[in-house]
Amino acid sequence: MTRVLMVVSAADKLVLADGSEHPTGYWAEEVAASHETLTAAGVDVDIATPGGRTPTVDDLSLSDKGGVDPEDADRFRAYLATLEAELGKPLSLDDVDPSAYDAVYIPGGHAPMADLVDDPELAAIVSATDSAGRPVVALCHGVAGLLGAKGEDGWLFGGRRMTGFTDTEEQQGGYGDAIPYSVEQRMREAGGVIETGEPWSDTVVVDGTLITGQNPQSSVSTAKALLARLG
Repeated sequence: MTRVLMVVSAADKLVLADGSEHPTGYWAEEVAASHETLTAAGVDVDIATPGGRTPTVDDLSLSDKGGVDPEDADRFRAYLATLEAELGKPLSLDDVDPSAYDAVYIPGGHAPMADLVDDPELAAIVSATDSAGRPVVALCHGVAGLLGAKGEDGWLFGGRRMTGFTDTEEQQGGYGDAIPYSVEQRMREAGGVIETGEPWSDTVVVDGTLITGQNPQSSVSTAKALLARLG
């Protein structure tokens, strides 16, 4: 059976640019819709976090304050409830053998900006997966989890086409200049070839085995792009 490692941030707060702390977590749709799309196609998905810590869902991702329709929020909440065991006791990244998986999938929410961006175990997993020619997938702020992977000449993904949560969406989404850094600018500065769609559009960029989605609205399409690659 095809196996995918879904790496979920375990951070529950984000230190903003002014030094204050803001509650955060993974974005419900990005985990729920991605997981559901993959498993419905017969893929076996394992969930892992740094240190095997239980991840926290961002309350905004289940609220109209976060731009989420109440019916969608109820659907995501119900699906996440079916993952209670997996989310409650995820694998620890330092126990993961990347060769056991056909792909790595990193959903977002602002939380990856706090703990996945500099996690050495994740960087090693991503590097091993990419070097083996297997897909590496990142969605929205999950692209922060790619930034720690280094190659011989700098960033492992330098020169590759990709997308991620845009500065425009950051401004429109409420954080604006309060974020500690821009994932879009970090990718550009590291050498990524950034391609963005309209704000909040369903946008996926595929460059060989690197698959990236722009925002929560791209969750299902990002998972389907991975299925197409694996298929």
